[in-house]
Amino acid sequence: VQLQASGGGLVQPGGSLRLSCAASGFTLDDYAIGWFRQAPGKEREGVSCLSSSDGSTYYADSVKGRFAISRDNAKNAVYLQMDSLKPEDTAVYYCAYHFGEPSSNSWYRVAWYDDWGQGTQVTVSS
Repeated sequence: VQLQASGGGLVQPGGSLRLSCAASGFTLDDYAIGWFRQAPGKEREGVSCLSSSDGSTYYADSVKGRFAISRDNAKNAVYLQMDSLKPEDTAVYYCAYHFGEPSSNSWYRVAWYDDWGQGTQVTVSS
């Protein structure tokens, strides 16, 4: 059972990236999937979450309107489309899963998730 985040890179402010979270050994659509990020010297923070049942989505206020989370069951992957990127979006991005439905009080909590994948670096700089 393994998660792997990919798709990070260096992008200029205002640019876009699409991160992928791929699973091996299990089916992602049975789980809620969250995206988190951690900048140097800061705590890991929740960015977005996608439920497994009804497709409900959650976003941190700092990314609302700019980021979009989606799922492709055929590819067993979850994506994070990031547009209008800002320097403050620079961080290592991680995906994680939880067997259960998220709520507005749970989805952003690191401890709520069952397991994590390795991160991918996103750097927004001119």
